[in-house]
Amino acid sequence: MASLTVTFILAVLISTTLRLWLTGRQMRSVRLHKACVPKAFQDVINLEDHQKAADYTLARAKLSRVDTLLDGVVLMAITLGGGLNWLDLQLQTLKLGTPWHGMAVIACLLLSTTLIELPLSWYRSFNIEARFGFNKMTPKMFVADFFKGLLIGSALGLPILWAVLSLMHSAGQWWWLFAWAVWLSFSLLISWAWPIFIAPLFNKFTLLQDESLADRISKLLSRCQFSSAGIFVMDGSSRSTHGNAYFTGLGQNKRIVFFDTLLERLEPTEIEAVLAHELGHFKLHHIRKGLILSSILTLIGFAVLGQLTTWQGFYSALGVTHPSMHSALILFALCSGPFLFFLTPFSAAWSRKHEFEADSFAAQHASAQALVHALVKLYRDNASTLTPDHIHSRFYDSHPPALERIAFLENLVVRPTSVEA
Repeated sequence: MASLTVTFILAVLISTTLRLWLTGRQMRSVRLHKACVPKAFQDVINLEDHQKAADYTLARAKLSRVDTLLDGVVLMAITLGGGLNWLDLQLQTLKLGTPWHGMAVIACLLLSTTLIELPLSWYRSFNIEARFGFNKMTPKMFVADFFKGLLIGSALGLPILWAVLSLMHSAGQWWWLFAWAVWLSFSLLISWAWPIFIAPLFNKFTLLQDESLADRISKLLSRCQFSSAGIFVMDGSSRSTHGNAYFTGLGQNKRIVFFDTLLERLEPTEIEAVLAHELGHFKLHHIRKGLILSSILTLIGFAVLGQLTTWQGFYSALGVTHPSMHSALILFALCSGPFLFFLTPFSAAWSRKHEFEADSFAAQHASAQALVHALVKLYRDNASTLTPDHIHSRFYDSHPPALERIAFLENLVVRPTSVEA
């Protein structure tokens, strides 16, 4: 028991220290290169925009340090500090049956941590994002989104939580396998339903009206042998000036979504190239591979949890005096974070590999040079730093650094790459 407690404390301390160290490296790198635009971008990004990106990155990094420390403090307070144990005992006075008591404990804990993080979210939107001209959200909209999120999260989360806790109590030693199957089915259902039923609760989606652009995109989809439920424009400008595009949904509910802010800034050839990149992720099976990997890792997680539920030392080592299935679920979900953190660079490297592959696909089916132009505009307009610390980038970044990615694409302009779909 003592060894598990020490291991957990060390994992929290080391992961927290590493996060702070990496953030510090990022801030030093951005400050060091703030005075000069990298040579590769000097013709397309001016010094004012470069320095704005540096200041924006630094402001977000400072808030990230606060968030990192808060995460560590809250985690220790919930576990070894006795917070979970205290909450569990308090709610026992309600005399709720199984699995309702466990659901109440988990719901109260999630609500508490959400409220603790709320001031940082508010500061991020109405100080940092507003200060750099990105925030378009009003306080009323922020509050409305918060309560919408709570309601939708409850409507979606409580049934799956009820199912998992019920299986933990009544399905015997193989409960974890049944629970995993329920989780997997639920995840696929949400992926299918999200673009049609859930996303429209937060944003307005309209079919692309530009006939010339729609025709260009249709020809691209035909070349890539891709079918979708439609090409939609999302009112991203109602909340932020950041621009983006994404692919969402499963089966017949696949949708291509452009932020309206993106369409305002990019030329048709650039939009086509961005979409070709997104299609590359689908045609090269990146989405499928991600789902399979996630399913395997989750299965392993449920299997490990299945073993931990019967180990009394697991509970006492992490501050729980009254073992229960719901406390095991909470402890595992919370305490696995500091350990899984050390896998972050492997996940990031896998994602960056997929980004390069999708760029190669885009160069084959659209214009690599147009994608370069689009990315440069997005780096500039989204105030993305061009000079990240290389260790911070290798550890965290799901996308290649700007200099590396642009160099890769410009090489494809000179020597086009063939990509198997």
